[in-house]
Amino acid sequence: MKKLSLLIFTLLFSFLATAQSDSNKVYLDVGDAKVKKSLLAMPAFLYFGSGNTNSTHIRYGTELFETIKQNLEVSSSFTFVKPDAFLEDTTKAKLKPKTLEEGGFDFKSWSAIGTDFLIKAGYSVSGSTVKLEIYAYSVKQMKLIFGRTYSAKAGDLRQIAHTFSDDFIEALTGKKGMYRSKIAVTVSTKPGQKEIFVMDWDGKNRKQISKFKNISISPAWSPDAKKVAYTSFAYHPKAKVRNADLFEYDLETGKTFMLSAKKGINSGAAYHPNGNEIYFSISEQGSPDIYIYDRKTEKRRKFTDGPLGAMNVEPAISPDGKLVAYSSDRSGKQPMVYLKKAGSSPNAKPTRLTFAGRYNSTPAWSPDGKLIAFSGFKNGHFDIYLLNVETKRIFKKLTSAKKRVGNTNKWANNESPTFSPDGRFVMFTSDRYGPHQLFIVDVDGKNIER
Repeated sequence: MKKLSLLIFTLLFSFLATAQSDSNKVYLDVGDAKVKKSLLAMPAFLYFGSGNTNSTHIRYGTELFETIKQNLEVSSSFTFVKPDAFLEDTTKAKLKPKTLEEGGFDFKSWSAIGTDFLIKAGYSVSGSTVKLEIYAYSVKQMKLIFGRTYSAKAGDLRQIAHTFSDDFIEALTGKKGMYRSKIAVTVSTKPGQKEIFVMDWDGKNRKQISKFKNISISPAWSPDAKKVAYTSFAYHPKAKVRNADLFEYDLETGKTFMLSAKKGINSGAAYHPNGNEIYFSISEQGSPDIYIYDRKTEKRRKFTDGPLGAMNVEPAISPDGKLVAYSSDRSGKQPMVYLKKAGSSPNAKPTRLTFAGRYNSTPAWSPDGKLIAFSGFKNGHFDIYLLNVETKRIFKKLTSAKKRVGNTNKWANNESPTFSPDGRFVMFTSDRYGPHQLFIVDVDGKNIER
């Protein structure tokens, strides 16, 4: 899977949910989880339907269980208790403690094996609808954290699992999870062809949104997560040439619109949080400069102007909409990351942010606006770095990996970072296994997952 640009963004899904919880207490400090992972027990989900369980029903339960387990494993906050350590017969013990219902589970059976948190769940199927009843407990405190019922069509089972995972993380930490996030990504579909896909954060539920059968790159989400802008080398019949045009795909209607077809490159779209302005680069006058497109007036104005033919590309707008980070070779050498006030005149002088190696590019803001992740070329390969915006200092190198194909002993390239909506993770591309694939890593540089 090759990918040139991606951005994670939270999408909202509607599910029936009833909740019960006795407090808004935070049970798990994210900082503590980095030092010691909590022990989490999650027995296989019980089937509550009438009659015998068929293979389809078993598949539903397995998909729910495995998706939640994968989500919580990636959170890096938990170690799962192995089923062979369970002291109870979990196929018979009900979802609530025995003090509340006959045949319920015993907290002592779980505390005896050191369990910190317990998830108990059961599900039923009615026609094409699946209902998940699930409870999360603090074993040490012997009390319910929250219990909810989620209901959706069988085709949306993964969204039930992602929704619970988000709710569970928020209940424990006081901060929202990222499991309902979607990513937009460039995928190599055939030799010489790349298309834009959207998918769940874990690569499931893929949907192709560009179908130009050429090269489509650099997807970007709108603030409301209803649209994706991207660049495609579209064919112009009258001129009989291909041009790198900027398009926008509407996820609700399935329609594609042209945003810019100026001669040359129209690329690197970034939506302003106000939803009206789009920043992107146009090379109409030679070297690319960044322009601001106003959707209401349908007019463009320059945001950068060289100097002296300098390249200005890859705009990234801060979450509060006040600042724009972008790549530029205005220093006269290789590109570096610069910072400039949003909406300022093209002659306003920017501040240089990065000095990591010979080539710095693809800046991406953390959701709180305190950090910028970028790709830095040093010692012959790219790695992902984190920069503190206030101090303008690099405080973390997130990646460092050798290629794992052949016997080259070369360093892998790690590029195109983007933050998860909760700010806990950075997603990026890496060629450590050969073709570029997607990886995710904690902001502390640990727990890398493909």
